[in-house]
Amino acid sequence: QVQLVESGGGLVQAGGSLRLSCTASGRSTSNYAMAWFRQTPGKEREFVAAVSGSSGTPYYSDSVKGRFTISRDNAKNTGYLQMNNLEPEDTAVYYCAASIAWSTWLMARTSSYHYWGQGTQVTVST
Repeated sequence: QVQLVESGGGLVQAGGSLRLSCTASGRSTSNYAMAWFRQTPGKEREFVAAVSGSSGTPYYSDSVKGRFTISRDNAKNTGYLQMNNLEPEDTAVYYCAASIAWSTWLMARTSSYHYWGQGTQVTVST
């Protein structure tokens, strides 16, 4: 019912910034919670940030809090992840996700999300 496509990944130097976009199609996602995860080879998909569909309250993992900002533009059916002060440890494939049934207690679990994008590579060099 919903298709998600990420874009905006690339190669940046440590300390730089990058903005990822997640465009949804198929139906309006204004009432869906949206999240960003990241994954490196051999590791589980890691929670990065989420924003609720109802209140718009943002949530962040400890590793990115203060550096990343999640936002959404419901008129464009698009979500964003602004990444500042990037570190080499941020290198990963970043995925956006959406869910119509969501709670803060389970927001960091991949199983909480119904829809996923294909991922976009972010590489932070030293």
